[in-house]
Amino acid sequence: MREYLQFYIDGQWVDPVEPKTLDVINPATEEVAGKISLGGAADVDKAVKAAKKAFVTWSQTTREERLDVLNRILAEYQKRFGDLATAVTEEMGAPSSLAQRAQVPIGMGHLGTAAAVLKDFKFEEDRGPTMIVKEPIGVCGFITPWNWPLNQIVCKVAPAIATGCTMVLKPSEVAPFTGHIFAEIMHAAGVPAGVFNLVQGDGAGVGAPLSSHPDVDLISFTGSTRAGIEVAKNAAPTVKRVAQELGGKSPNIVLDDEVLGKSVAAGVASIMTNSGQSCNAPTRMLVPAARMEEAIAVAGAAASQITVGDPNGNSLLGPVVSEVQFNKIQKLIQSGIDEGATLVAGGVGRPEGLDKGYYVKPTVFANVTPEMTISKEEIFGPVLSILGYENVDQAIQIGNDTEYGLAAYVNGADLSKARDVASKLRAGQVIINGASDLMAPFGGYKMSGNGREWGDFAFNEFLEVKAVLGYAPKEAAE
Repeated sequence: MREYLQFYIDGQWVDPVEPKTLDVINPATEEVAGKISLGGAADVDKAVKAAKKAFVTWSQTTREERLDVLNRILAEYQKRFGDLATAVTEEMGAPSSLAQRAQVPIGMGHLGTAAAVLKDFKFEEDRGPTMIVKEPIGVCGFITPWNWPLNQIVCKVAPAIATGCTMVLKPSEVAPFTGHIFAEIMHAAGVPAGVFNLVQGDGAGVGAPLSSHPDVDLISFTGSTRAGIEVAKNAAPTVKRVAQELGGKSPNIVLDDEVLGKSVAAGVASIMTNSGQSCNAPTRMLVPAARMEEAIAVAGAAASQITVGDPNGNSLLGPVVSEVQFNKIQKLIQSGIDEGATLVAGGVGRPEGLDKGYYVKPTVFANVTPEMTISKEEIFGPVLSILGYENVDQAIQIGNDTEYGLAAYVNGADLSKARDVASKLRAGQVIINGASDLMAPFGGYKMSGNGREWGDFAFNEFLEVKAVLGYAPKEAAE
């Protein structure tokens, strides 16, 4: 059993100011997998003070010095690949294959991307007699979720390091093991004391004092829209910058063409990845109403091929993260049944043969209408809703008819048609035919948040813009 009872502050492992622990539950077994300490306002204050002190020197480092640190972090991260993969599976139930194929590698991707952007990023720009300077914003507070723990830690930490910021990280208390190991990686990489700090804890104990701390210049939060609103309220009195990546209810418009079957099957596979616990998951599939029965047959067959079970085995689907999440998903599946959607696959209860662990049946509903609860609420589980549309304009209208706007998907054989549909969807990312790109900005419209992560767009979140007028003599500028 893991015991991570210290925090990483100012380059050292330190005890919490007030001892208080929390058991971490393995969702596959419902048994205690480890124990962490829960921090409080005093621990946050110590970490912020360390970050503020370190900012004085770290903010003045050269591009080359920061590149060297990023490369050292990547090297240490690679050394701990196996440890990180095991931890992800233990803490949030990701199948070991997914941990090794995606959950851990994506952290390496963000480190490599940040280094690539940093090599050529323009921190200064001449505009006649005025110099435009982009400077690190200061101390950053990071609050990260449990569903893709390494992705969300590293996509914040890497650009912050690259731009000269210092930081305090609060990983999810539900899945805290990877955050602790990441702090060990930062220490082993020789990141200067105070540049990176880790305080474990929950939202009330650590998240609130971190987001309201007067010496934190930016708070970057990933999680539910409800929690994001609270973070923004806490941050408001100190007028700090707030960047948020929140919930989603992403549409997946399947075009009426010869690859419909392939598109439907790919959509089912996508929603089931990570047990549906992705904020950008394509949870609302829109298919031509005239081909609904064809879509049902394909989706049902695809769902039947998805194996559920021990994440350390060969199963494609592990458990969802917690009892709370399991109960929420069961309630929403029941609402789909009660409101008249056609249950194509899955349903309430655990899969057959599994009487322990927070396992959810791969569930597909068809003939879903926009007003149904499962069409509106973020489920965050392996549950797909299939809606019909009469024409593409209606599909776009239904797709945009949501309070969220994190992602949208278009699948079809005609690229020009897919591009046209993409241009009319109101979302921060629109993915055509399953494309991926770590340089593409990630973030949402509407209730899905503000700000952008990933690639060069992430750098700008961590930078202030200074205009130095009269930098060049007037005659030199002419």
